[in-house]
Order: sequence, then structure tokens, then C-alpha cells
Amino acid sequence: MEKSSPLLTRVNTSAPDANTAIDRSIPEFPAATPIDEDNYFRFHKPPSYLSQISKDVASFINYSHSKHRKIVLVTSGGTTVPLENNTVRFIDNFSAGTRGATSAEYFLEHGYSVIFLHREFSLLPFTRHFSNTTNSLLDHLKISPDGEKIEFDSGTIKKDLFNVLKKYQKVKDENMLILVPFTTVHQYLFTLKLIAQELSVIGSDALFYLAAAVSDFFLPSSRIPEHKIQSQEHGGKLVVDLEPVPKFLKRLVDSWAPIAMIVSFKLETDSSILIKKARGALERYNHQLVIGNLLQTRKHEVVFVTPDSDEWIKLTPEQIEQHVEIESIVVPKILTLHEKWVKQHEDL
Repeated sequence: MEKSSPLLTRVNTSAPDANTAIDRSIPEFPAATPIDEDNYFRFHKPPSYLSQISKDVASFINYSHSKHRKIVLVTSGGTTVPLENNTVRFIDNFSAGTRGATSAEYFLEHGYSVIFLHREFSLLPFTRHFSNTTNSLLDHLKISPDGEKIEFDSGTIKKDLFNVLKKYQKVKDENMLILVPFTTVHQYLFTLKLIAQELSVIGSDALFYLAAAVSDFFLPSSRIPEHKIQSQEHGGKLVVDLEPVPKFLKRLVDSWAPIAMIVSFKLETDSSILIKKARGALERYNHQLVIGNLLQTRKHEVVFVTPDSDEWIKLTPEQIEQHVEIESIVVPKILTLHEKWVKQHEDL
């Protein structure tokens, strides 16, 4: 009799039903002003660890720039909105950090130093290959017959692990990657501003790749209860009055890192409004590139929207069959644009 596996058949629970996607045709919130910036950062408490991050990031930037490397800040994963100070409940944003972690590897492969601003416990460069449930490293290991050693279940995973480890060791030895975590939207925004201001010293050699899924709404600190909200309060209902998160991309472009090249992302569910929304973001924030993608096809196609053009990048059926990652095409195209950006500023 065939032995059955104790594990459930793997299913994908993270892909929502496209037919129930909400209407995204409503207008965007306006860009944040200097007054919005002042009010937000004055009335919300910075993370207690921010000074340590400042020292570490400044040291990393100085070292990387001394090696004549360009530096990219990659943001990755979703932000949370706590509903209590001693947080039990929170609102989360959909993102495992796949795009950011994958892209970071390709930036590193092309010689960029990477500041990886990521949601804590989301996917990370290199370890992402073996840390998810569909390709867990433990599933490819076994105990030797004598019970004393660990062996690989197949030669393929051994080769894959060797290749990934070799790349990771090179990045580690050459100090090309620094990991900076966040969880809440407040932590993300405070840290983003700090890193942007540190990167401003290298001018056009800095690149921002803003792939994080940032919350659109938050609960101001003045209205967050200290302890867990009790379920019997308010008649068993939970009513939350959220405020819009200021759109700080305009402040990043105008003030925090005004000479850097900035790439943002626009995720939609309706193909008929994607390019319109992406172009609207370019006009509103005045940065260099918006990468548009649809929730349903984001792993296989994206569109580059610049002030002058729209360019679709699509994997062929053969590439999809061969598990080509679209980031392997996206990142080199961005680097070409960044080279032109740097050259423009050298000529000024």
C-alpha cells in the first residue's frame, strides 16, 4: 500500500479572485506638502532604533561610495497599521516581498550596493529561494542511513544551493548589502526619509526602487488605544476612523533626495486604467519612472511609463516555462536609464 504524505496538497491562498477586485477608478490623494511633512513627523514618535540605523546606513553608504559603486534603495513588503499601542490587531497590506527581494539580487549581480528596506520576516535576497512553502530547503534534505549526517535528496537542489550560496558569500564578503527592517507604516516612513537624506550626499549615483506596498490609511497616534480593544465594547462592533497616509513621494523627489533617480510602482486590477494611473503619478510627483503592473499578471508582464513613452515588458511562453524571472529583464533596463540619468547630471 502506498504511503500517504502527512502534508496537505500545497495550494496558493494569496491570489484573490480577480472578479471581486474593487473599483480603483477613484482619484488619487494629493501629494504631500512641506506642511504635511512637518505635521506628520512632528506628531508621530520616531522608532527608538532610528539613530542606530542612521549610523549603520551612513557607514554603508560611505564604504560603497569609496568603492565607486552606485547604490540602490530597494523597498519591499507591506506595511501594517496598528490598532493598539500594545499591538494585537492591525491592518496589513498584501505583499510577500517577492518583487523587492528578487530585484535586489539582480541589482547586486550588476554591481550595485543595495540598501534593502524590507518588512520584517518578508522574503529576503538569496534566502527567498528556499524559505517559502513551495520550495522549502527541509523538503530536499534527509537523514543518512546511519542517522548521523544530513544528505541532499537530489543533486539538483545541491547545485542550486551552491550557486545561491556562492553569490551570497560574494555579496557578504564585499559588503554590498545592508538589511533594514520595518513593520508599521510609521516605521517605514521615518526610515525612508532618514535613508533618503543619507543617500542625497551621493547625488545622481543614488537610485530608489520603491517596490514596498505602503498603506494608504493609518490611525494617528493620538487616537490609538494603549491596550487591546475589548470585543464586548461598542456593542461588539469595531469601527475604525482612519486618516489618509500623506503621499510623501513628492517630498522625496523635491527635498529628501532631489538628484536621485526614483522608480515607483503602480499596482492595479483594471487594465483599462493602469497606464492612465501610472502617467498621473508621474505628473503628480515629477519623478522618472513608474512601473505599472496588474495584480493578475504581475509576475509575467509590466509596463515602463516614462514622461515620453509606454513600454510593455512581457515574458514569452517559453520564458515562463523556463521559470525566467521578469526582474532579470526589468533591472537591466532600469540600469540603462540610470546610466543616462547619471550622465545627464555629469554634463550639468
